[in-house]
Amino acid sequence: MEWRDQGILLSTRRHGETLAIIEVFTPMQGRHVGIVRGGTSRKIAPILQPGAQLDLTWRARLEDHIGTFTVEPVRSRAAVAMAGRLALAGLNTVTGLVGYCLPEREVHLPLYSRTETLLDLLGCEDVWPLAYLRWELSLLEEMGYGLDLTCCAVTGATDDLVYVSPKSGRAVSRAGAGDWADRLLPLPDVLRGIGDADDAEIVAGLRTTGYFLTHHLAAGLGGRPLPQSRARYVEAFIRSL
Repeated sequence: MEWRDQGILLSTRRHGETLAIIEVFTPMQGRHVGIVRGGTSRKIAPILQPGAQLDLTWRARLEDHIGTFTVEPVRSRAAVAMAGRLALAGLNTVTGLVGYCLPEREVHLPLYSRTETLLDLLGCEDVWPLAYLRWELSLLEEMGYGLDLTCCAVTGATDDLVYVSPKSGRAVSRAGAGDWADRLLPLPDVLRGIGDADDAEIVAGLRTTGYFLTHHLAAGLGGRPLPQSRARYVEAFIRSL
């Protein structure tokens, strides 16, 4: 068995004296794990940094074997990530959430494209937080927990949508909320792609998407806690304001 693809390195860990086990996210093979021979060597180890774009060849005797990777660097994102605390936290939360959410060897091409685009924006601090929030929305959508923010779940109205139902993920208008308003989540305009998307709105949006990541996506994955890197990124973003 053999395939070749490009992909994003999600994680790496040492295995024995000379081997490394890497986890990658590729457009046509999804999240995939394999062994890199000599992965701890001075030549290869510097390539295996989370977020790196790699050219990958995977080989195995049988399809269900872990197999081995041959890797060639396409571009590194390490320098950009290490240039600032927020960029590093952003890289860690993206790679952490992808590794956490996706079943192994399941193709998610739209999410891959959005992930590569997002990581290529690392270091662009003026646009990255909004791009990351939109990426979280697309992650929820890809995993089957997308939010429906087009109209009020109660009245059908399309204006004055200010809440989200924590159960259904649907928008609720001010009039439709009634006495239930204090049990609903805030719906900042930024989640609907309208308005100026200032930092305060992005923070509010992250709190709402964070609720669905925790109480819907994580619950659907057996209740495993979200990677701590997500909370660390949100905290780093708030501290940077």
